[in-house]
Amino acid sequence: MISPFARYGLLLAVLCAIAVAVSGPGYRMGWWPLPVAFGMLRWPTYAAIAATLIGAVGAVLTRRGRTRRGFGYALAAMVIGLATSAGPLTLMWRAKQVPPIHDISTDTDNPPQFVAVLPLRAGAANPATYGGPEVAAQQKKAFPQIAPLAFPLPPEQAFARALAVAQGMGWAIASTSPAEGRIEATATTPFFGFRDDVVIRVTAAPPGSRVDVRSLSRIGRSDLGANARRVESFLKKLGGDS
Repeated sequence: MISPFARYGLLLAVLCAIAVAVSGPGYRMGWWPLPVAFGMLRWPTYAAIAATLIGAVGAVLTRRGRTRRGFGYALAAMVIGLATSAGPLTLMWRAKQVPPIHDISTDTDNPPQFVAVLPLRAGAANPATYGGPEVAAQQKKAFPQIAPLAFPLPPEQAFARALAVAQGMGWAIASTSPAEGRIEATATTPFFGFRDDVVIRVTAAPPGSRVDVRSLSRIGRSDLGANARRVESFLKKLGGDS
C-alpha cells in the first residue's frame, strides 16, 4: 500500500506548482486581478514547503525495508515542493534586501524626463515625476554602482549604439529624438507582464558623450531591484561595445 504521506504530499506539491506557474500568466492574460495573482504566488509557496515536509516524512516511511510503498512519490513531492517554493522565496528574500522604490536613475539630481511614453502611462499607479531626494538617497545607499556612462564616442554615434542596445534587449521603442539625444522605450517583464518605462539621454561630455538612463515601473511600490538590474545591464552592454 502506498503511504498517504507520499501520495498526498505529491498531490499537494503538484497543485502548488500549477497555482504558482499560472499566477503571473493568468494576470497577464486578464484572467484575475493582481492581488489574486500575488495570493496564488504566496500561499501555494507556503503549501509547497508543507508538501516538501510531508514528502520527507513519506520518504522515511517508505524507504527500503518498510512495508509501505511510494518512495518515488515521496521523492517527487520533495523535488516539486522545493522547486515550486524556491523562486517565490527568492523574491521574498530580495524584497527585504532592497529599498521600496521603483524609480532608478543614473542622474538623481537631474533625471532624464519622459515625454513620449506619458500617454502610455495614463492611469498608471506610479507617477512619472521623480520622487526627489528621499528616493535618491535610498537608491544611492542600495545601488551605489548606478552612475552615468562616459562614452568615448561623439553623441551621434553614442545615440545610435544606445538605440541598438535597447532594441537588442527586447524593449519596445516608443520614441527616438536624435536632436534631443533622447530614447524612450518600454520593457515588459516575462512572468507577470509588468511594463516598466525607460528613458535614455545622450549628451556631449568628455571623453565624447555621457549616457544617462532612467527606468520606472508603472505599478508597485517596490520593484525588487528590477529597474536597477535593467539599468546596470543596459550600461554594461553599451560599455562593453565601446
